[in-house]
Amino acid sequence: MAVYTPVTATDLAGFLTRYDCGRATSFKGIAEGVSNSNFLVDTTSGRYVLTLYERNIDANDLPWFLSLMTHLADKGLPVPRPIADRDGHALQTLNGRAACLIAFAQGVSIAEPTPAECHAVGAALGRLHRATADFVAVRANSLGVTAWRPMAAKCGAGLAKIDPALPVLVADALAATDSWPTGLPVGTIHADLFPDNVLLDHGDVTGMIDFYFACTDIRAYDYVVTHAAWCFSAIGTVHYPDRAAALAAGYAETHGLEPAEVAALPRLGEGAALRFVLTRAYDWLHTPPEALVTRKDPMAFARRLAWYARATPDAVLGR
Repeated sequence: MAVYTPVTATDLAGFLTRYDCGRATSFKGIAEGVSNSNFLVDTTSGRYVLTLYERNIDANDLPWFLSLMTHLADKGLPVPRPIADRDGHALQTLNGRAACLIAFAQGVSIAEPTPAECHAVGAALGRLHRATADFVAVRANSLGVTAWRPMAAKCGAGLAKIDPALPVLVADALAATDSWPTGLPVGTIHADLFPDNVLLDHGDVTGMIDFYFACTDIRAYDYVVTHAAWCFSAIGTVHYPDRAAALAAGYAETHGLEPAEVAALPRLGEGAALRFVLTRAYDWLHTPPEALVTRKDPMAFARRLAWYARATPDAVLGR
């Protein structure tokens, strides 16, 4: 369930008076997602998503996120456009929450991608990296390499409760960050391009959504986050070279990796897997059993972490 702040039909009607998008004809909560309250809104002029931003997103970051989404939509990427009201403002307030009306993107998310779908996603990621080359606003990665030791400390002895092998795996990965790659190209990245944040229609990417972890960081880190999300089985026990090769081929068609980026892929992959191990572990340990959010298993990314620790650049590229 992803509706934490209720919105009534009366609330919505008043909200829509700020826009030139007609009156609502249907309205329902969207179950997908875990961070914000989302509603599907049909009006006499089209279909939209109404998002209310909950407390786990810093409201100070919202103008940056919405500016990025608008920039990408202006570049012709399949990114839903934040809708501005009659005064030109996209960021609003509704029921005590920051809110935004966003264009609806057609398509579906897939659970088990094919190589062809991985190729399409690689090409879309490359287009995103090209399109952000002139996006000059900067946002630090709040879940980047400097955040991982503090996150691990917050998990503490709880890591062993998740799995007895997890503390050593995390400690080794943290030690490896002492040689974190430097000097690689930096840009605006999505940082969370999982299958549930990509919409496809007949094999084409029709939507790239959920930019609320986007930031300024190593560009190849974004590539390997996408690799970790698309090229393994859901529980992380199997790496699929055919998916990895397709992802690499798609990315090469629209952007490509420099030799130094290729060489750094395994270490960047360790970091990407560690980031999701730690955030999932923290949620696993601190989410009350009665909470509406479904906890995600940290071990699915612990298995990916172990794979990257012994991988070669060719293996990450599916060669």
